[in-house]
Amino acid sequence: MTARTAAVVASLALALTVSACNDVYEVPIETPIQPKMDVSPFQRVLIAGFLAGGSEDVDANLETVRLLRSQLRSKSQLKVIDADVLPLLELANEQRTDKGETSANGASPATSPAGGPTPTPASNTTAQAQPKGKSNDVQQSRIKDEKDLQPLEGIFANVDFWKKIGEEYQNPLIVTGSVLFTAHARSGFVQREQEVIDQLGRRRVVPVRTYMERKGFILQPKFIFIDGRTGTTIYSEGYKEEVLYSPQQTTPALSSYFELMDRLVPSFLSTLSTQKIKGSRVLMK
Repeated sequence: MTARTAAVVASLALALTVSACNDVYEVPIETPIQPKMDVSPFQRVLIAGFLAGGSEDVDANLETVRLLRSQLRSKSQLKVIDADVLPLLELANEQRTDKGETSANGASPATSPAGGPTPTPASNTTAQAQPKGKSNDVQQSRIKDEKDLQPLEGIFANVDFWKKIGEEYQNPLIVTGSVLFTAHARSGFVQREQEVIDQLGRRRVVPVRTYMERKGFILQPKFIFIDGRTGTTIYSEGYKEEVLYSPQQTTPALSSYFELMDRLVPSFLSTLSTQKIKGSRVLMK
């Protein structure tokens, strides 16, 4: 018996069984999914900030921090720390300056006054990131794509930097990483359903292939989890989601950002806490 024949026989047997039963009950169930990492050593979590780039229509750093904090407050047992969002792009460029490297846009960033060291993560970090009289090279540098992002990712390996952040906020679990939110366009044939009326006046829906140029966005976040006690990375995971719209549809960039983040948030939450997947089972009597 082939697999296809076996499937047909099984379906027929199930249909006969259901028809023979007087009552059919649909029972809702919830399946728990264990978190991907052990967060038991931590009572607090700090969503610190992200290396963000791509579309200038959305401040992906600020929006991502706000969204993740909001989600964790309602769906995690960890206490979410309210703190200023770190300007991670500026800090990463300054750390590269201390090493004699170039900024994200290829220019040579200006050194901090007196060849200053990497700024300490005090509550006034934002103010320290742009000291008076500093060149605009760092401020003007911008992340446009993954190529611009790669040279800046060294900040995540700066153990001393993250350990100081942890000391300031009582050794929490630190969440940081990168977020690329870029505009995207694609052309090609798209299958859609179209309603037609035949010669007898009957309405039918038929599939139609149409060449179409669609525009949308790509969201590529990478979440990095750092132990605030030691400054070392304990887990990281990257994602990629895409959305395309028809030429007649006008969707603001911020709306697309939240649409794509909605797809990713459950995976992010499953890293930190036990999540439940809802489903149902059919019982026959």
